[in-house]
Amino acid sequence: MSNFALPSAAQTGFSNAPSYDAYRQSYPPASINTLLAHLGIYGQKGARVVDLGCGTGKFTGPLSLRPEEYEIIAVEPHEGMRRTLEEKVLKGVRVMEGYAEGMVVEEGWADACVAAQAFHWFATDEALKEIHRVLRPGAVFGMIWNIEDFNGAKAWETTSKWEQELKDIILETNDGLPRFRDMKWKEAFESQQQKTLLTLYTTYPKFSLPLGEETIKWTVWLGDDAIWARFLTFSQIANQEDEEKEKIKQRVMKSLKDESTERNEKGEIAVHGVTYLAWTSRV
Repeated sequence: MSNFALPSAAQTGFSNAPSYDAYRQSYPPASINTLLAHLGIYGQKGARVVDLGCGTGKFTGPLSLRPEEYEIIAVEPHEGMRRTLEEKVLKGVRVMEGYAEGMVVEEGWADACVAAQAFHWFATDEALKEIHRVLRPGAVFGMIWNIEDFNGAKAWETTSKWEQELKDIILETNDGLPRFRDMKWKEAFESQQQKTLLTLYTTYPKFSLPLGEETIKWTVWLGDDAIWARFLTFSQIANQEDEEKEKIKQRVMKSLKDESTERNEKGEIAVHGVTYLAWTSRV
């Protein structure tokens, strides 16, 4: 594993793994069912699944509870996140240290591979070659992200004033590292296809294009403090100096007090977002 390393911003930004686990949004059951159907393993008893970049197991957990009783290898390089997942002792799950570019998984072992909230971190030729290696021929690689309005692509519209304010903060604190909202992760698949066409003597691992894509909208209700705790799980916010972080917090909390903010009878705020699915077959 020593040949690979996490970006330092991810290493430090995700250091509070229990907080990440507590405040990151869970995946809507409908989105999980939909992705599993696209992966071709919905209802497939005992299918083998690699959960790549599994983090604290936000996707691994629901996967382990499925009636299909999947055999799951959960691969995660971040020690703190991996430890949090291991402590859950999930049925049918083997938690392993590893990187997208180097997994201790047998060639052709997996009936499906999933990257939940993660592929933008390792959208490289090396990672796709390794994903291609661990999948059986014809198997599908799936990606899933929970994306709040305030963390969406720049061109995406926000639903409310406070969500736009948080989105502005995210754009202002951009650290130059790859994120889902940049959409640059798609280029990894296009690059593989182009290299195959341009190179006569080298066969590159291939995935089908165009990517399958689907979005599922959702709304959750959170208190003011929970929204800040969620916002703090973004590595680019968590990595700010304490003084700057406090300024950001005050700005966030002030935006939530705007009279246009939608609240329920408990005083919780409507948080809008989508679950974004993408998938492609191993050729």
